[in-house]
This record gives sequence, structure tokens and C-alpha cells, in this order.
Amino acid sequence: MTTPTVGEAITPLHIDGVDGQQIKTMAALLRDPNPIHFDTDVTRALGMGDRAVNQGPTNVGYVATALMAWAGGGPECIRHLKVRLAGNVFAGDRLTAGGTVESLAEEDGTTVATCTVWLRRDDDTTVVTGTAEVAL
Repeated sequence: MTTPTVGEAITPLHIDGVDGQQIKTMAALLRDPNPIHFDTDVTRALGMGDRAVNQGPTNVGYVATALMAWAGGGPECIRHLKVRLAGNVFAGDRLTAGGTVESLAEEDGTTVATCTVWLRRDDDTTVVTGTAEVAL
């Protein structure tokens, strides 16, 4: 990877459609008892539509995956990630994770990029916002 510049966009990660069955599987793996992740009758009764709601940690994972792909590293390249869950992601939603380089610094011979990050639905609703420090 070439050293990025301040203002440069992080290469976006596109998710073509959140799989409803994977949402249910994650609910089981996480032992998440919240029925909005697996019972569309509940989401309908709550006025949230007729699709399951994706888990927040999975949405944060999309942002982390975009950062790792952009930096060309594994989880160790993400030194800090702080996010706010700003909206729901539903089964079938198409998403894009990305961000922008805000500053660059040298730390012990390693370039570290401080970035703003986000996850957006294809209707342009931002559902995750935050900041990250990534070792390049």
C-alpha cells in the first residue's frame, strides 16, 4: 500500500445484501435473546417493518473489515476503533463501509492513520459512525 494522504477515502467495502439467515445464526451464536433478530412478527409489532434486525457487533465488523482490507493487514492493524450505532440494519439491506483519513503520524517507524469511519445503507442512511487508528 502507498502511504495515504490526509483527506483520502478509505477503499469502500460493499455488502450486497445482509443475509437474514445469518442474522438468526448470529443471534444463536451470541445467545442473543432479543427477538428482533429472529422473529419478524416482533419487528412488525414494534413498527420496525417485516425484516430481522442485524446485530450491532456485526455492523461494526463490516467497518473493521473495510479498515483491514484498506490497510492490507489483519486485526492487529486496528489500534483503536470507537463507534456509535446510529441506526438499524435489516435483512436484505445493501451497505457500504468506508471512511476518510483525517491525520497521519509516525509511531516507532510505523505510519498510523487516524480516520473517520462509517457504515451506510444504500438509501444513504448512516447507521454506524466513529473514529479509528490504523497502523499501515
